[in-house]
Amino acid sequence: MVLMLTAMSPADGGDQKPVTPTGKDKCPVCGMFVAKYPDFLAEIIFKDGTYAIFDGTKDLFKYYLDLKQYNPSRRMEDIGAVYVTDYYNLTLIDGYAAYYVSGSDIFGPMGRELIPHEKETDAMGFMKDHNGTAVLKFREITPEIIRKLD
Repeated sequence: MVLMLTAMSPADGGDQKPVTPTGKDKCPVCGMFVAKYPDFLAEIIFKDGTYAIFDGTKDLFKYYLDLKQYNPSRRMEDIGAVYVTDYYNLTLIDGYAAYYVSGSDIFGPMGRELIPHEKETDAMGFMKDHNGTAVLKFREITPEIIRKLD
């Protein structure tokens, strides 16, 4: 698994910028309209400019960690960028570089959620203030961690 995760590095992602969801964009995991949840928005941008937008990081990770199920025509190498919404400043940040708090008392549109932060100090403070259980980096998040959130 480590070799596969290393191959998913954003270093060769080019200039993939985040997209603004339309009222028609749906989460490919749960089917919810994502524009209704801008505070939890997460995105995968493919190198060809197509994208998948999610109503939260939990669904982004479900999709990412099981790309073959959700988008069988895609491979990890097709991903140009991953963006998640920073909890405090509500802007899209690099999902690969973010710090994710698990186990907190803050819920997203789909219930228990990984809460992203751009800065590690923000994540640590959030974890303390909101009864979180761990601060994780992108590559530390596993299907087991995501299953525990459901």
